[in-house]
Parts: sequence; structure tokens; C-alpha cells
Amino acid sequence: MKEAWGYFIGILRNRIFLWMMIGINGLGSIYGFYWYKEQLAETTPEFLRIFVPDSPTASTFFTLVLITYLFRKSVPTLEAFAAVTSFKYGVWAVAVILVGFALGDQQYPQHYMLMISHGGMAIEALLYARFYSIQYRHILYVGVWTIGNDLLDYALEIHPWVSHSMEVFHIQLGWATFGLSILSLWLIYAISVKKKWNK
Repeated sequence: MKEAWGYFIGILRNRIFLWMMIGINGLGSIYGFYWYKEQLAETTPEFLRIFVPDSPTASTFFTLVLITYLFRKSVPTLEAFAAVTSFKYGVWAVAVILVGFALGDQQYPQHYMLMISHGGMAIEALLYARFYSIQYRHILYVGVWTIGNDLLDYALEIHPWVSHSMEVFHIQLGWATFGLSILSLWLIYAISVKKKWNK
């Protein structure tokens, strides 16, 4: 079992596998920005639009990280942004959909597609953690961005659109999102900066 796990970890930086992951994340990012097209069009003033498409921005960061690995390079600031935001918004999307189901939202095939794709974002952020060269200051950088994004999302209501049943719990969702930001920052700090990972 340990040998199989070691073999799998070795595959993560295999060039063919990296190209495959770049394709998946890149296409997912493009689709994600398309998914947000209506919300982006309705967001004013325009400078706030950069804070709207959270998940595709996170997957774009991760795509860029994978590209740097193709060239045996490491960009720790980019790694920090990719890891924290991919884990956070991956977990956020899955949780919001599941809570919506519990509240009685109608289930559509796209919901399951979104849970699989966003769950994959969170998992890949953890799988690649052993390769990150993140330091404490990089966590601080992404912390400012992530928590600032939360404040804008829920103060100005530019967070990703949710179902009507979830919108009723706007305040609770905002606090839960903030808590998830703290958890994501701590987790990536623990497993990449503190190196609490079984290498």
C-alpha cells in the first residue's frame, strides 16, 4: 500500500500527468468564467468584477502552478493563492450545494457535476501540498486577499449566486465562509509551511 501511494505521488509531477491536469483545470477555468457571465454583467462598479468569479480564479491560479511545475520551477506566492483558494472554494461549493439539498432545493445533474469538479479542486490542493515552497509571508498575502474578498462578497452581496433557500441564511453563510477562509489558511500553513505532512 505504501509503495502504491509513493508511486501515485511520483505521478503527480510526471509531465504527461501535468499536461492532463493543466488541460482539465484550464478548461474548467474557462467554463467557470462563462458560468459567471450573467453575474459579472450585473456587477457594478466594474472594478468589483475581479472579486466575483471565485472558483474559476482559484482554478486558474492552480493551472498556472501546474505550468510552473512543467518547467521545474516554483512560485510560492502563486502556490499559496492556488492552494488556499482552491481548497476553500472547492469545499464551499460542495457544502453549499449539499445544504441546499437538505433545505429542499431541486436536484439537477449540473449540481453533481459542480460537486465533482469543486471537490477535485480541494483534493488537488492537498495532494500537491508536498511540492509547495510556501513560507509564512505568502500565507499572509493570500490571507489579506481571501478575507478581503469575503468582506466584499457579503458586505456588497457580490458572492456567488446561491439558491433562494440559501439566500435566506445570508448572514450565516457569510460567517461560515469567513470561517472556511481561516480553516483553509491554517490548513495550507500547517501542511506546507510547518511541513506537517508525511513525505
